[in-house]
Amino acid sequence: MVRQVVLKGKGPLKVGEKWICRCGLAKGWTEEDPQPFCDGAHRKTSIEEEGKTYSYDRDGNASVVE
Repeated sequence: MVRQVVLKGKGPLKVGEKWICRCGLAKGWTEEDPQPFCDGAHRKTSIEEEGKTYSYDRDGNASVVE
């Protein structure tokens, strides 16, 4: 099943002493080990331009959605 999720947050959110991923690129976002903690993957979003939609593959490579 494929599901598109639109995330607008680029940086993590601090909750207590933990940082929670808001970009959806952290390696912890898997069904096998759902630990949504920030691992710095949001740095990959620095290439994003305003007004464009991006898709990321499993390796974190970005492509523009037309």
